Amino acid sequence: MFEQTFKNIDDILHKDAGCSSELDYVEQTSWILFLKYLDDLEQDKKAAAELSGQHHSEIIDSKFKWNVWAAPKLALSGVEGTSDGKLDHHKALSGDDLRDFVDLQLFPYLKKFKISAESLDTIEYKIGEIFSELKNKVQSGYNLREVINLVDELKFRTHKEKHEMSHLYESKIKNMGNAGRNGGEYYTPRPLIKTIVKVVAPEIGNKIYDGAVGSAGFLVEAFDYIKKHNKLTTSDIETLQKNTFFGKEKKSLAYIIGTMNMILHGVEAPNIVHTNTLAENIFDIQEKDRFDIILANPPFGGKERKEVQQNFPIKTGETAFLFLQHFIKKLKAGGRAGIVIKNTFLSNTDNASISLRKELLQSCDLHTVLDLPGGVFSGAGVKTVVLFFEKGKPTKNVWFYQLNLDRNLGKTNPLNEKDLAEFVTLSSFKGDSENSWSVDVANINEETYDLSAKNPNKKDETILRVPKEILEEMKGLDEESADILNSILELI
Repeated sequence: MFEQTFKNIDDILHKDAGCSSELDYVEQTSWILFLKYLDDLEQDKKAAAELSGQHHSEIIDSKFKWNVWAAPKLALSGVEGTSDGKLDHHKALSGDDLRDFVDLQLFPYLKKFKISAESLDTIEYKIGEIFSELKNKVQSGYNLREVINLVDELKFRTHKEKHEMSHLYESKIKNMGNAGRNGGEYYTPRPLIKTIVKVVAPEIGNKIYDGAVGSAGFLVEAFDYIKKHNKLTTSDIETLQKNTFFGKEKKSLAYIIGTMNMILHGVEAPNIVHTNTLAENIFDIQEKDRFDIILANPPFGGKERKEVQQNFPIKTGETAFLFLQHFIKKLKAGGRAGIVIKNTFLSNTDNASISLRKELLQSCDLHTVLDLPGGVFSGAGVKTVVLFFEKGKPTKNVWFYQLNLDRNLGKTNPLNEKDLAEFVTLSSFKGDSENSWSVDVANINEETYDLSAKNPNKKDETILRVPKEILEEMKGLDEESADILNSILELI
């Protein structure tokens, strides 16, 4: 039901003059979904308060409640305060009336929560922050009415419904990669994130941080991992809700989506800040600013201005290298990290790369490097590695694992958790295998600190692929090319 509803919503938004790409579809679907989710959340909290004999203070004023402006229902004949579930078309706004109400009344009302909220760690503040960043782009009030009617059919009351909803929202975020080059920045494949989280193994009481939070995939998976591996007390739940997950995000759309994603997964007031992480001078970072766990896939290939580079001891325009310096500084002594970065970081010969590798090896224990094949990030052939390290002691040995698969990865053949199962098993005891080996740091060249992932166990064999496999890969590449072309045409 959820999946078909999302497809139908996309079809409607595709026809609207104000929405031109998958990015717009996700953004506009997000704020409508959020208000429907908020209404269901309020109903759940009200019911829980009544059961325990407590008073529930409602967040949204009656005029702006979902069942008043978005989906007023016909009353059951002769039964006051009940509904037969059918839309009351006499009360439901549509056309210009609906669009004007949303633009001129609803959004300004919701923006004010940012000022009136009691504190930053409340859902009220997050409502204000989200609607300060957003605007309604749906130009036709009739299209907006159709989308609202579809969203109203969705339910977020049971655990199963919320899980399905959050899973499909993740799928929507993933599809943003088809909307242009920048869309892919928001999404790291979930099998890879789950694997990184398993290896780092966050615990109750850890403060967990992602300074390039994007769609908040790392924080969401860390939340799910902790819930799965612990019997949570009331105190634990409070800790997870308010004092565990922290993030920063520079881009407006990614910030909104990351916040929404965490709320849909059950973190009501995510500690995500809309800011340029790299604008923080790392010389000013104190102990109170540090974290136990850092999980991130910072954007690579970007360039930062000279004034931003002044915030770092190792000067470089490469965004990912600045982020890595930031993460090292942000870790507490004994803190653990799992960071995705381009594999060229291991071997680049420029001064910044050499200095950064030296800093990492001397200030942290870089105990594990996961070397990934090209195609892990759908639509991008770039090769990446994952650096696992612990701060506070120098590296003595680095254990490498090279993920060698019998297929080419891409949109039609994505990475899955089974692909990474051997890595997870071997990483616990740093075992050698055909795909893994250890390097003694004492043997590394101290002029270059080269950490190239050169597998000494890999057999030099050329495997000829069967024609069917080659044709399937060609078909996949054609589909990816068609998606990119369609996205470009939509933006014109």
